[in-house]
Amino acid sequence: MRRLYLLFATLLGLPLAVAGWLWLTLLSPFTYDRPDHLAPIDAGPHEVFVYGTLRFGLVRWLVTGRAGESRSATLEDFQRTALDLEEAPGERVKGEVITVSAAELARLDRYERLGIRYERVRLTLADGSAAWVYRRLPEDALEGARL
Repeated sequence: MRRLYLLFATLLGLPLAVAGWLWLTLLSPFTYDRPDHLAPIDAGPHEVFVYGTLRFGLVRWLVTGRAGESRSATLEDFQRTALDLEEAPGERVKGEVITVSAAELARLDRYERLGIRYERVRLTLADGSAAWVYRRLPEDALEGARL
C-alpha cells in the first residue's frame, strides 16, 4: 500500500512541480524585472532568429502562448558556442525565423532575461533580411546581474 501511495504521489507531484517551475521561469511576474535602461518595444510585427530551444514549437507555445510558423534561416559569419553566438568568419549558424507581436517579443525578452543574461541585436541573415537575435551579455556584465 505504501508503494502505491508513493507511486501516486510521484505521478501527481512531478507534473505539478514541472508546471510550477515552467510558470515561475517563463510567465511569473516575480522572476524578471525588465531593466530600466532598455528601450521600449516598438509595435510589431518583429522577426526573431532563433537557434536554440526556441526552434521547438512547444517551447515557443509555452513562452509566447502560440507555436506560430517558422522558416529556416542561416546566420553567416557566426558560430554557436554553448548558449551564445560568436563571430567566426566563414562559419554559419542554422536556425529559424519566427514572426512575433510586440507582446510576444516582450515574453521572449522575459524568457531570455533581456538585459540580465542576453541582449537583443539586429543582424542581417544570409538571405539579406534583418532579424532580432539574442546574444549572451559579456561575462563582466553578468557578474552583478540577478540570475
